Amino acid sequence: MAEAKASTNIHLIVDRLVAGDRRALAQAITAVENCGGADLIRQLFPLAGGQPVVGITGPSGAGKSTLVNGLTTVYRADEASVGVLAIDPTSPFTGGALLGDRVRMQQHCEDEGVYVRSMATRGAMGGLAAAVYDTLAVLSAAGFDRLLVETVGVGQDEVDVAGVADTTCVVLTPVGGDEIQAIKAGIMEVADIFVLNKSDLPGTDRAEAQLHAWVTQADDGEWAPRVVRTVGSRGDGIDALKAAIGDHEDWYRASGKAEQKRRTLARFRLHTLLRERLLGVVRSHGLDETREAELVSAIASGDLDPHSAAESVVTEMFGK
Repeated sequence: MAEAKASTNIHLIVDRLVAGDRRALAQAITAVENCGGADLIRQLFPLAGGQPVVGITGPSGAGKSTLVNGLTTVYRADEASVGVLAIDPTSPFTGGALLGDRVRMQQHCEDEGVYVRSMATRGAMGGLAAAVYDTLAVLSAAGFDRLLVETVGVGQDEVDVAGVADTTCVVLTPVGGDEIQAIKAGIMEVADIFVLNKSDLPGTDRAEAQLHAWVTQADDGEWAPRVVRTVGSRGDGIDALKAAIGDHEDWYRASGKAEQKRRTLARFRLHTLLRERLLGVVRSHGLDETREAELVSAIASGDLDPHSAAESVVTEMFGK
């Protein structure tokens, strides 16, 4: 009876979500974020349309949120609906997104064609929450024409956005040597488009020259990353950024890279879920709390290495 009721509720949420019900959309994403959305994803996955995903990443303070707001504005001017997923730091008090939806993109808060969702990293490496992949599938099934993902700005090694984005924009500024630091940190390697934001500040010409020099070295004869100047606070350069994103999307589809990325992402999701399921099996059948505590103590004290500890659990469960 309980299972039948749960199944009915899921069907109701799916039907309402597809019909444009924002409350149902919020419920679906919350379920996914809390690791309880598997049944929902089973229903929604066939409805996901493969809309292009644009990732916005870069150092803290570079103006990523302002640029996301600007891109949303120009996409809405074309009557495209926009779903925004903003990956925020985790609050130490609530475990939820620290910045939250309400402090972002107030300009679009009453626009039915825009949906903004903040998601907590909850310690995820690379700045991307583990549930972001399924959340994008939910937003896609809800019918948004454009999907934007902004990563948390707490470091310069947040390159995981390239794993989910079809087009990755790395946002830099001409001050503080960010562009040089980014080269050293490796974030440059994920960029399809470099956005030199706050380009009304001194040092812009030098920073742009450095970026162009790096792009020339990195060009492998396929897609040469673009450099776009913007002043996000004024909306300057947003149309040029939109055009560069469109050019990359055209190349991406024509080159076959889009299909390649879909297969890579599918393999990643499969492996991730298999690891989660297998760990669940291990915890249920071979690694109770007492045994886990014993192994943790042995590793912490230096009496046992982690590899041997893991191997012992596998051997106990499955044999050699």
